[in-house]
Amino acid sequence: MSLPGQQSTADEKWRRDHPAHATQTSSVDPAGAGERIRLARQQQSLTLADLSERSGISVSTLSRLEGGKRKLTLEMVVAIAEALGVPLDDLITRSRATDPRVRGRSFAVGDKTFMPLSRRSGPLQAYKEVLPPVHPDYVPTQSTHEGWDWIYVLSGRIRVLLGDQDVTLEPGEAAEFDTRVPHAVLNPGPGTAEIINLFSTAGERFHLRASTSPR
Repeated sequence: MSLPGQQSTADEKWRRDHPAHATQTSSVDPAGAGERIRLARQQQSLTLADLSERSGISVSTLSRLEGGKRKLTLEMVVAIAEALGVPLDDLITRSRATDPRVRGRSFAVGDKTFMPLSRRSGPLQAYKEVLPPVHPDYVPTQSTHEGWDWIYVLSGRIRVLLGDQDVTLEPGEAAEFDTRVPHAVLNPGPGTAEIINLFSTAGERFHLRASTSPR
């Protein structure tokens, strides 16, 4: 909890650094700040614990901030922006630009690379994923989680295990499935494979955590 004097100091610092927003607050979007913090953290492959260590804000508080269940104070957003190394405005300001292009930065999760293809504005999120080939002797383990996945193969080959089904997708082919069914998705090789994913919120949370094993 911020002390009154500490909050006043943070407010004054923000007003000095952002004089335009001190009198024009229509572009400030505190309701969407949690999602922007989460995306900025994930783009750097940071866990909540990593961000907590950098910012001095507890993991539970960060989790509630990202989920929109905790009010974001200026003191907190200043600490988080500094911890992430991003401009303060990137976290608290709603863009007025009309440019429809998605400018997400790629990030690594284990041995895979993800590129966001959609904004944080709906229940489904799109990503381009680059998968290296697994070792020929690799034995996949199927897992389950809440959610739903959709896959479209851009290049390479993708092996999908779904329960007792085992199929290989070629470029131009797609698959969709309920992720409560045991499944695994991997690149059997020989080269790198690229796919487009559509994740539900639960699926995104599961797949974008740090892991080196195929899903």
